[in-house]
Order: sequence, then C-alpha cells, then structure tokens
Amino acid sequence: MKEKKQSDLAILLGYAGSYKCLTFLGLALSGIAMVLGMLPYICIWLVAKDLIAVAPDWSAATGIGKYGWLAFGFALAGIIVYFAALMCTHLAAFRTASNIRKQGVEHLMKTPLGFFDSNASGLLRNRLDGAASETETLLAHNLADIVGSATMFIGMIILMFVFDWRMGAACLLAAVISVGAMFAMMGGKNAKLMQEYQAAQDHMSKAGTEYVRGIPVVKVFQQTVYSFKAFKEAIENYSGKAEKYTIDVCQVPQSVNLTATEGAFVFMIPVAVFIAPSALQSGNFAGFITNFAFYAVFSAIVSTALARIMFAASGMMLASTALGRIAHIMNAPVLEVSKDPKEPKDNSIEFEDVSFTYEGAEIPAIDHVSFKVEPGQTVALVGPSGGGKTTAASLIPRFWDVTDGVVKVGDVDVREADPHVLMDRIAFVFQNNRLFKASIFENVRAARPDATREEVQAALTKAQCDDILAKLPKGMDTVIGAEGTYLSGGEQQRVALARAILKDAPIVVLDEATAFADPENEALIQKAFATLTKGRTVIMIAHRLSTVVGADKIIVLSNGHVEEEGTHEELKQKNGMYSRMWADYNQAINWRISAGEVM
Repeated sequence: MKEKKQSDLAILLGYAGSYKCLTFLGLALSGIAMVLGMLPYICIWLVAKDLIAVAPDWSAATGIGKYGWLAFGFALAGIIVYFAALMCTHLAAFRTASNIRKQGVEHLMKTPLGFFDSNASGLLRNRLDGAASETETLLAHNLADIVGSATMFIGMIILMFVFDWRMGAACLLAAVISVGAMFAMMGGKNAKLMQEYQAAQDHMSKAGTEYVRGIPVVKVFQQTVYSFKAFKEAIENYSGKAEKYTIDVCQVPQSVNLTATEGAFVFMIPVAVFIAPSALQSGNFAGFITNFAFYAVFSAIVSTALARIMFAASGMMLASTALGRIAHIMNAPVLEVSKDPKEPKDNSIEFEDVSFTYEGAEIPAIDHVSFKVEPGQTVALVGPSGGGKTTAASLIPRFWDVTDGVVKVGDVDVREADPHVLMDRIAFVFQNNRLFKASIFENVRAARPDATREEVQAALTKAQCDDILAKLPKGMDTVIGAEGTYLSGGEQQRVALARAILKDAPIVVLDEATAFADPENEALIQKAFATLTKGRTVIMIAHRLSTVVGADKIIVLSNGHVEEEGTHEELKQKNGMYSRMWADYNQAINWRISAGEVM
C-alpha cells in the first residue's frame, strides 16, 4: 500500500511536540478575535440605522451610546483575545523552531563524517537555522492570520447577504478578483519559480561563505570581487530569479489585486445607482441608505482580510520551501548501528576487496583494494594525488561506508562494531586540523573531557608544545583567536598532536600531518610522532617520502588500485611506481636556485 504523504503543516506540527495544543488553541482564539473585530461594524450600522430613522430629530436616537460602548467593548475584547492567540502561537512556534534545530543537529551527529566534506558548513547552517526561522513566521503569525482571515471571510459572506445581497455581491466581486490575482502569483507553475528562487538564495549563501574565506587570496593578488567568478555568478543568478519573479510574475496580478481590494467601494456605486429608484418607489429609501452606509464602511475590511490571506499564503510558500531545505538535512544518510555490536579483538586493520564510489561519481575512488596491517605495525599509504589514500583511511573509522567489500578492525567488520567504541580506538591527525576558539587546555581536552590539567600538560609536553606555551600570556589557558593570539600552521599541528596523544587510542591515522610545517616545526612534529605512534597501529598518508622510509610496510595507491606494496628497500628494487616516485622526490629536494649571469 502506498504511504500517504504528510502535508507540510502536519510535518511542522510534528516538530511542535506537546506544544501542538497551544497552536490549535491560538488558532481558535484568532478566529474568535476576528469575529469580535467584525461586531463593531454591525454596531456602526445600528447607529446609522437609528440616526436615519429619526432624522432630522437626532436627539430621538437613544441607542447610540449603547451601541458605541458595545462597539468599544467588542473591539477591546478582540484585541485582548488576538493578543492571547499570538501568545499561544508564538510559544508553539519558538518551541517548534527550537525542536527543528535540535533534531537537525541530533540527526547530523548520526551522519557519517564524510557527509560534511560534500556539504559546506555555511550551507548546512543556512538550511537548518534559516529554515527554522522561516517556520517561526508561519506558526507564530501566518497560521493565525489564515484562520482569522478565513473566519472573517466567512463572516463577510454571511453579512454581505444579510442586509442586501446585491450590494454584498458587489463587495464580494472585489474579493473574487483579489483571490484570482493571488493564485496567479503563487499557484501553479509559479510555485516552482519560488523554489528556484530559494535554491538560488542557498547557492548564493554558500558561494558567499567560500568568498569570505578566500578574501586573503583575493587581496594578495590585487583582485576585485568580479575575479571570484562563482560568487559573482551566484549573485547574478539570485538577482535574475528575484527580478523574474517580481516583474514577470507579480507585477500585473499584484496591481490588479491592490486595485480591486483598495477600490472595493467602487463596485458598489453602479449597484447603488441601479437599486436607488426602486427603493424610492417602495418608500424604503431610509433602509437603502442605511444598508449602503453599512456596505460602504464594511468594504474597507475587504482589503484587510485579503491582505492577511495574501501574506499568509506567502508564508505558507516560504515555509514549504523551508521544510524542503530542512528535509535535506533530516534525510541525510545515517550511520547504521549494529543491534548486536561486536568488540574488536585487537588493533589490526584489514581491507578485503574494498571498493568505494562517492555519491554522484562514476569512477570508484577505491577499487578492489586488499591489504592487512598487523597490530603495532606502521603502514604508509603513498601515491599520486587522487589515488585514493585519504579515501582508504577515511573508511577505517566509517567516515564513509564501503560500497563493496569489508573493512575490518580487530577482525570485526567496522559496520558491526559500536561506532563509539570504534572512534575511541582511533586517533586522527589531519593535514588541516581545526582548533576551537577556546583555550589551548580546552582544545586538547576535547579528546578526553575527563582529563586533568596534569594529563593535558603532559600531552602538550610530549607533543613538543612547551615553547608555544612559554610565549603565550596565560600559558595553556590562553584563548586561541582572542586578543590577537594566533598560532602558525605548524604550531596548530603540534597542539592537534597533543590532542591525539591525550586520547591514547591504540590506532593512529596520520593524513599529511607535516604538510604545512616549516623545517623547524617538522623536526618537532617528528619527535611528537615518535611518542604518539609508539606501540600503536599506525596508518600514515604522506607525499613527503622521507617520512615513510622507516615504515613496516608501504602501500602504493594509484587510481584507486594497489600498485605495489613492501618495505622501502623492497620497493626501490622493484623499479616500479615507488622507485620512480623516490627518484623524483630526491631530485626535487636537491633542486637549488642558482644565480644567473648579469647582462
């Protein structure tokens, strides 16, 4: 049986949880408030009726004061009830938006870490935080306005036909024209244009984040904003979508809508001219004037009611688009957890005929790769860029799950191990480690939150960070990024190594850990490596071949395949890819700049 698709409103109210009842209460109060808001118009009609009935002896109209106070009471009651309605809907809206953010972040915590490589942080933040904010407007205001406007509209139709159906039909004609114009703007194929507009906005947000991050490069090379082609094209695309929707779609219908609603009184004039002679002949001209006065005043709320409906409909469209963006996060792949997790027996790592293809790619990044790392071994992955080294390493902690084959840790398929246990067994040091805007102490202790200050200090010492702490004003309590305190790439790498040392995991993955280090920092990092890797299983990814000479095994990856494996000396003797890479590496490090002849 085909599953029935939930409406956008049902999905939103699902996030509200126990606060859903507040939403319904707020909507009911909004409807009551609109009814109370319409009653003063009837009181005005009763005043006009009394005055016309006794004209020109106005003093005989004894009910004017009573109707005036009733009108004031109904208006005041309407304001109070509407305020209570908005209080209810706002409380529900804030809780709903909060739940969306919490559930979104909770879901992201369950996704493979590789998901964040293909989804920019700026885009995820915009989709989750921005979309949640847009649902606030719908639940806090638009839904209440929709219910209130619907109640007002039904009340309008009833009142329009109570006193004189012909004048009522004239007022209703303005409403029909307005609704038709609004549907022309927001219905049918134009709803797709709104989705394209929102997609362009998302793309511009992502491109803007990338541009801000690239400003140093732009300034160094004396370039303007137009040199950043992706950002410029994103802005132009967004501008084009906005202009197309505004001018091509909304310009004419909105003009018709405003003309009809603001000029609703105009539709009554020909009807009044048509009715007046018969009213004179029947002797009920006073009743005709009374009814005309009522509809003349009442027609003013037509534009108010329809404007509420238009803005509410616009809010529904925005919320629907926002839910689509939220769904992108909520539908992100979740790391599957075994119901009966197995405990790894040791710290060995094994790839058995492993293949992996990134989403959207046609060529596998890893193709039928097999190798084994014994406990305590240091194995280096080398090869040309794009050969699959980082991909292979990322499959061990399940940043991604394999497409085919099996990755084992301690003779257990990583998919059958508890993810928390697996992550506890592996420490990572990447080529571009990020430090939080917090103290060095908190940055290092992130690896093990229950660590003491003495343990953190010991880890920093083992990572060769004593010289860094010595020059900082507050030592390891210095906040990175505050008051002009920044660390170089090599210094950040040593702090990251301290984090890995503190974790004390039996398996260590090093991905180009010395890539951004100067010679002095590299020497210190190598000393820290000796402490970090001692007695542990190590997977080391490196382009700088001098760092892998002492590895127990070197695996050469190219185009996702294992080209060869062995020790440094064994691979040199094979005269294969590694031998050629070693020769090229030695030629590169011996390259020197020589002074040219002066002409």
